[in-house]
Amino acid sequence: MDAQQVAALRALLAPTGWLDRTVALARALRRPRSPGGLLVVGTPDDEPWHLAAHLAEESQRSGLPGLSPTLIRWAPPPGAPPHLRAGLGRLEQVGRGETVFVVSAAAAPAPLLERVSDARKKATVLALDQDDPELEQLAHEVLTIAPGVAPMSFDAAQHLVAAAAGPPGEAGRPRLRHWLSRVLDTVSGPAPG
Repeated sequence: MDAQQVAALRALLAPTGWLDRTVALARALRRPRSPGGLLVVGTPDDEPWHLAAHLAEESQRSGLPGLSPTLIRWAPPPGAPPHLRAGLGRLEQVGRGETVFVVSAAAAPAPLLERVSDARKKATVLALDQDDPELEQLAHEVLTIAPGVAPMSFDAAQHLVAAAAGPPGEAGRPRLRHWLSRVLDTVSGPAPG
């Protein structure tokens, strides 16, 4: 991504405040916590395993063990490997200093909202959603990817958040530039040549 493309994308996103909100959410994801204390949960029909995998990768690459997530599943299958067997009950055991990160393209169901509300008493709640007012009221930090408003897909936003969650500086910039380039290509078409 060249300087002109970066400037074009920033100009496109600046009025929305989207980049600033992405950086704020990523900063909240980087807050120190024990490994596994970042609990990533979605809806019964859409578990955010892909984002959890990117955060685990970013944790290893950047040396931030607190960024290593625990994927919370609605119905972990019997005999699932340890990293895939944490169920909703884990939200009921949340401790101080932990973070619950709700990633949901659909409205969060009532059972999830109840657990998140209870967890909020001890943990920080973050949300990546598509305009879910009930979830947004519970979250300390929210990034909303409203259809027709945000200049990217929900999937692209997850990749950008994961890339931005690495430490600021040279190590994180190439990945973030790569995803910003993909967003720009989606919005305006690929760069000529």
